[in-house]
Amino acid sequence: MRLNWKEILQKFPKVLEVRNKVDICPKCGLPVPACVCGEIAKTQQKIDVQTEKRRFGKVSTLISGFDDGVDIKEIAKTLKAKRACGGTVKNKKIELQGNHVGFIKPILVSIGFNEEQINE
Repeated sequence: MRLNWKEILQKFPKVLEVRNKVDICPKCGLPVPACVCGEIAKTQQKIDVQTEKRRFGKVSTLISGFDDGVDIKEIAKTLKAKRACGGTVKNKKIELQGNHVGFIKPILVSIGFNEEQINE
């Protein structure tokens, strides 16, 4: 017994839903799993790394220059884990506790940022 598409869709209505679930990225037009917008955005960032002296003589490292194309919270999480320090994200800036100026650039390069675009 052969079934036509109408009969298949009546018996299995989820087939059409699953087929249409692949979302398309509005920026690059690729399916979301193959989207490269985040990688392109990372290579175009101009990142500044600097230190700031806080109250009671504490030093913190400020990393700024991120655009909307990257997930700043995920980058901050990676930096905090690799440098074993505390920190936060405020106003599109990552603040790390302590002086980490010499160590941030290699970590950002390993994440996918362009080495020439990072100013320490």
